[in-house]
Amino acid sequence: MKLATIQDGTRDGKLVVVSKDLTRYCAADNIAPTLQAALDNWDEVAPKLEALYTDVEHEAVPCERFHEREAHSPLPRAYQWADGSAYINHVELVRKARGAEVPESFYHDPLMYQGGSDTFLPPRADIPLKDTSWGCDMEGEIAVVTDDVPMGVSKEDAAGHIKLVMLVNDVSLRGLIPGELAKGFGFFQSKPASAFSPVAVTPDELGDAWQGSVIHLPLMVDYNGQPFGRANAGVDATFSLAELVAHAAKTRDLGAGTIIGSGTVSNQGPDGDPGKPVAEGGLGYSCIAEIRMIETIADGEARTRFMEPGDTVRVEMKDKDGHSIFGAIEQKVVEA
Repeated sequence: MKLATIQDGTRDGKLVVVSKDLTRYCAADNIAPTLQAALDNWDEVAPKLEALYTDVEHEAVPCERFHEREAHSPLPRAYQWADGSAYINHVELVRKARGAEVPESFYHDPLMYQGGSDTFLPPRADIPLKDTSWGCDMEGEIAVVTDDVPMGVSKEDAAGHIKLVMLVNDVSLRGLIPGELAKGFGFFQSKPASAFSPVAVTPDELGDAWQGSVIHLPLMVDYNGQPFGRANAGVDATFSLAELVAHAAKTRDLGAGTIIGSGTVSNQGPDGDPGKPVAEGGLGYSCIAEIRMIETIADGEARTRFMEPGDTVRVEMKDKDGHSIFGAIEQKVVEA
């Protein structure tokens, strides 16, 4: 099924069930007022939401037109948002940009940081930027939402705790990252509010594209209206999303509504090289930092600037028939 949160003037919005083709929705607040409330009681609530989803598909209940611009991030705020590093190719490239090597442990023990989850941006909201020297970058990623996950869960059991899947633009301020990491205490100011796709879907909606807790489809990232990234989320994933959930739960329980991100989706080139831009026949990149690193390796300096006011980014994923699965994140950078 497909779920969304409609902006209604309240902090957490209104839970709705959305049709498969993303054209219609039916309010589900008689079942659960918000998505968080649904996740808190998932075993009881999910069958009722599934039944409503069937009715929406069969047009057996009154529906309203679904406009993605009216949707908030499925969870407008969350108890926890932790972003991982499933795609080591991305880690290798951005660390090279900082002159840092990738420790061998990163290939079997994923990176993860705890992001700010008190406020997320709606998927069509502007990205506020106060200073262009901060190096504003987009990061196209996959994210999953869990129910209650017990401490020490195995990766096999963790897969069963993934209840929803969505996309994310994890905004990063590259100019602030080196100074923060030099303190040895992780990201904070360099990670402003992220935005998630208009719709979150249950894994079964992905069909055979969902294998091994990884989506085997290209993530489409457009920058200023041009194709920028087409990396396949099912390729070069060092860790599955279930493995990242298990990693997060190693020493603690995870509360229902926890969001775990994949990190920037990133593919190597066909010969194990960093790959080429889409305009040159490659799969491109899901963030600007990667192409800047490629330019630095090839030409000694980066040519592609980071995002500035007026720049736009679109993040979307389509099924094998070309239909949008989650709706699209569409954002413009504006002066804060």
